[in-house]
Amino acid sequence: MRYLLSLLALFLALAAQAEQGREEVVLGLSQTRVSISTNFDGSEVLVFGAIKRETQIPRQPLEVIVTIAGPSEPLIVRRKDRRVGIWINTAENRIDSAPSYYAVATSGPLKEVLRDTEDLRHKITITRAIRSVGAPADIGDARVFTRALIRIRQKNGLYQTLEGAVKVDQQTLFRTSIALPANLTEGPYRTRVFLTRGGHVISTFETEIDVYKVGIERFLYKLSRNQPLSYGLLSLAIAIVAGWTASAVFRFLRQG
Repeated sequence: MRYLLSLLALFLALAAQAEQGREEVVLGLSQTRVSISTNFDGSEVLVFGAIKRETQIPRQPLEVIVTIAGPSEPLIVRRKDRRVGIWINTAENRIDSAPSYYAVATSGPLKEVLRDTEDLRHKITITRAIRSVGAPADIGDARVFTRALIRIRQKNGLYQTLEGAVKVDQQTLFRTSIALPANLTEGPYRTRVFLTRGGHVISTFETEIDVYKVGIERFLYKLSRNQPLSYGLLSLAIAIVAGWTASAVFRFLRQG
């Protein structure tokens, strides 16, 4: 009985010590809502915060990783080859889930601040954030399609890896700015902060940035989702009116 009581006391003491030694994130964002309007050409989010601790700062340097992920969706990636002088689709692979936007900013080189096992656990890097379970039997390496998707979205500014973009001061304060491009998808943008030491994640914090359309963009977006037939007829009517107007203007200019 005494042994059990002593063991319990030791366990409680260790738990209390671990709790006191925890390092937690106190986070701030320059904006938690992003409005997409007609003249929206992108935005920039400033992520800043501090590390709250009740003990002295450990000697081993603290690293910070910040990720922002847009809504995930399944998609089909196709490969094109040139056959008989024309480009045709020769293979395709389904990606089960890929974020529409993803940025990861770090306080140092990614390989130094994050171990691969921790990346596998928390899905931090762009490659880990994309989920592709299976592939057709005729595809030799499905990772080729994932790399192609990453390459295309990096070119469009939708995927970003910003090594060294997080500034850490006195092992307590941190800040970084992440650019949001104009071609954003509406929805909640999952924002995560990871504290790492020696490549191991020691603390996490999560919040969201709400990205939504306003004005005529909001009306058209909801119409396309809720009433696709009406949206299609409206688009056709707008195209007809625009074509007729352009034709009338050209005729007027020729007569003048």
